[in-house]
Amino acid sequence: MELVDKIAEYIVSSEDFSDKFLHEAKRRLLDSIAVALASLDSPPAKIVRGISNLFPGNSLMLGGGEASPDFAAFYNTLLIRYLDFNDTYLSKEPLHPSDLIGGLLAVGSMFDVSGEDLLKSIVVGYEIGVRFCDSTSLRKKGYDHVNFLQLASTAALAKLLKLDYEKTKNALSLTLVPHIALRETRSGKLSMWKAGATAEAVRNSVFTTLLAKNGLTGPDKPFSGVFGFINVIAKDMDLAPFENIKSGSILRTFIKKYPVEYHAEATVEAGINLRYEGEIKKITVETYEAGKTILADTEDKWNPTTKETADHSLPFITAVSLLTKKFWLDSYNLIGDPKVVELMKKIEVVEREDYTAVYPKELPTRLVVITDKGTFEKEIRVPRGHSANPMSDEEIEEKARLLGLSDKQIKLVWEIDNMRVKEFVRSFEKS
Repeated sequence: MELVDKIAEYIVSSEDFSDKFLHEAKRRLLDSIAVALASLDSPPAKIVRGISNLFPGNSLMLGGGEASPDFAAFYNTLLIRYLDFNDTYLSKEPLHPSDLIGGLLAVGSMFDVSGEDLLKSIVVGYEIGVRFCDSTSLRKKGYDHVNFLQLASTAALAKLLKLDYEKTKNALSLTLVPHIALRETRSGKLSMWKAGATAEAVRNSVFTTLLAKNGLTGPDKPFSGVFGFINVIAKDMDLAPFENIKSGSILRTFIKKYPVEYHAEATVEAGINLRYEGEIKKITVETYEAGKTILADTEDKWNPTTKETADHSLPFITAVSLLTKKFWLDSYNLIGDPKVVELMKKIEVVEREDYTAVYPKELPTRLVVITDKGTFEKEIRVPRGHSANPMSDEEIEEKARLLGLSDKQIKLVWEIDNMRVKEFVRSFEKS
């Protein structure tokens, strides 16, 4: 059976929506809404909102306003992604699965679907996204993880709109075949497109899902065809994750406690909790392969000049955590700070094979700080927010409050299964 058939069969027949899964979907929705609204005044958000009048429509944009469904999806997703503070999954390929929520809110508001259906579609989207990440690595081949995000988004949208089997297959095919994104988005000095690539992937999935909903067909074999995804891009793709697909993978994904790329979460914890004395002479960050090759891959990571580069810079994040004993959104005001710049020069990042061997079940990181008064060390193996060390509901609520949500808004998320999506999104309009 062609892979697209297996995925479509799960999407249209999935009925395993336990209270545990739906509650987890609410946790991810709360986290995503809070992160998104904290991004409203970011430079890329202002740029995108500035042209929203060119894309009229009746899909709701977070923070207020209406646009076409694909444009609203792009904008909502950009907001969720910009701060690099929404959730993550780490496997053969990394993913930020809650990125798909932006498109669901845009389309869900236009079709005025129920909050309960929104939650179910989130569960389905996570399931497909996670299983793709378990099947092969894209980054090592030069392709971006948003290729898997757009498929996860389409799966969720197909569930939300209750597409039949054939239309679901066409939606997945139309999403995949024309839209292959390159990893250059995340190489070296990073730009605003780090969030834009994610937004574009979701925008593509919204547009193609609506086309499929109205009868447009796509290639029959988007994965196994002669020039399909597997034969051109991922010949090593393991299809085992797609056997007997059942819901629940949302529980295997991670929430962020700190606003940094996930491979640096343990670094922040270690830096905040490491107590040292004297003048620092050298710092060694011991990490696993992905932590080094993603967050310490080029000299740009030792001299970040943009927020996008800084939140993917292990040297910057380590220096700030050690110097300030905290890491929050205002930490990025220290980009270019002389003390941070000087300390980064003393940082070395090394891969430890024993750490790489346990990734991603653990994300071990050790900081070794050598000063004129001795050597001080701190190791974190499983950071808070990892599925093996999950944040509590109360911790997620506190994160949302710190990002600007009111208790009333937080309560709305927990009660979304009794609301319509249009009403829900309008509850977060900026006054």
